[in-house]
Amino acid sequence: MAQVGIFVGTVYGNSLLVAEEAENILQEQGHEVKVFEEGTLAEWQFYRQHYALVVTSTTGQGDLPDSIAPLFQAIRDQVGYQPELRYGLIALGDSSYDNFCGAGRTFDALLQEQGATRVGEVLEIDAIEQPEPEVVSCPWVEQWGALLK
Repeated sequence: MAQVGIFVGTVYGNSLLVAEEAENILQEQGHEVKVFEEGTLAEWQFYRQHYALVVTSTTGQGDLPDSIAPLFQAIRDQVGYQPELRYGLIALGDSSYDNFCGAGRTFDALLQEQGATRVGEVLEIDAIEQPEPEVVSCPWVEQWGALLK
């Protein structure tokens, strides 16, 4: 089965909860999974040959949380073209803010720009509609995990 690195951007812990639930589901499917609460560029580079799942909330005016912003900046400034990367993305946000899911959308746009291949669609979870994000993310992760080779 696949090796999956889950890279988390969280402020209040919801993204980490979603990531931990994803880890359990993917492991039950037989994948080898590791969660990175503050992932480094070196850890990211390893998963370029495998799969990366980015799970991030949005803070401020559509900004990345402090736990994942350094990784994003390193990928943007040091990685460049990475067509071998296959990834998924779960974005948490609050639609009462102007930049709903801004961090997830920004991360997705960067990876697309760098030639990475997104597996499945981006999952956007609205805190107003779904106060328990794992209720929405778990079925999505089950389907996403089935797409991995």
